[in-house]
Amino acid sequence: MDNSPTATEAGFDLDPIEIRVLGVLIEKAFVTPDAYPLSLNALLSGCNQLTAREPVMSLSEAEVQRAIDSLMERRLVTRRDQASARVPKYEHQVRLRHSLPPPEQAVLATLLLRGAQTAGEVRTRCERLHHFDDISTVEAALEHLAEKYPAMAASLPRAPGTKETRHMHLLGGDALLQAAIEAQASGTLSAGSSRGRSAELEDEVRRLREELDALKLEFSDFRRQFE
Repeated sequence: MDNSPTATEAGFDLDPIEIRVLGVLIEKAFVTPDAYPLSLNALLSGCNQLTAREPVMSLSEAEVQRAIDSLMERRLVTRRDQASARVPKYEHQVRLRHSLPPPEQAVLATLLLRGAQTAGEVRTRCERLHHFDDISTVEAALEHLAEKYPAMAASLPRAPGTKETRHMHLLGGDALLQAAIEAQASGTLSAGSSRGRSAELEDEVRRLREELDALKLEFSDFRRQFE
């Protein structure tokens, strides 16, 4: 498929924190549905995870709240107010705003949270969100994202000496796209992409611990409603 990056339409110009917040909301809707929508504390924990995040961030509560407010203005996120709850919760509106079925939501979340990736990497990293039978189904989802108006994903020019094409989301606007193209050309984009099995297992353990911590935060929020 030919999804060469072109200029993005005005409106897709999310900053890195907004990208992280939106990606986490989409991801957690899949992996922790019982704790979704997310409170600010749970969302903060998801944004600052040490696993399945590239780059790793250390955001403050105020930074995440500002990103939420901005995404709400863009109608990409809504606040869920429940009569019995004291803590506001938030959910993404990507499915409704951009008519994305679950497979495409999963691919988009993975691109938002992990940056440019090959179709094979996307398939592996999407496993907890959505199971793809083969690479061709991932490529179909990427193609559909690229065909949206405005486009939500694109293929990067193939880096010298590489056989596989990498794909990235386009929600960060032209500046982020051009930075990725330049990084790919210089060979820095794929640096550190090769991981041993032991490192992957360590990541999985940390991820499970972080999800447990997020669930504990949700339980604490729930308890505060009755105090």
